[in-house]
Amino acid sequence: MSVRFLGRRVYLGWVVVLCSARPAGPSPAAATVCEALAVPLRTLQRWRRWWREDFMQTPLWQAMCAHFMPPVSAQGLPGDLLARFAGGGVEALHRLLCFLAPLTVRALTLPEGR
Repeated sequence: MSVRFLGRRVYLGWVVVLCSARPAGPSPAAATVCEALAVPLRTLQRWRRWWREDFMQTPLWQAMCAHFMPPVSAQGLPGDLLARFAGGGVEALHRLLCFLAPLTVRALTLPEGR
């Protein structure tokens, strides 16, 4: 599953989630992940800002945030949200990506006359 809402390049959804869940700021761990996956630090910072600001304003989050108790902290996104999904690491990540699908998948439109 890929995402299209976090910049011009397309990254796998799990890359966006896991890289964004790293501690904020220029840390050695974040730098290592960015370098290994060829994700520029500026892109990582933009993704984190998206989680903290833009994601919180999406209709999806506005409709679903009350389902998470205790509330998910904006500063803890996406890691705190990932922790709310049941299953092992891969299963929980898959469930989170399915949850985010309405934000990342463009609606199919058919050409006129079909």
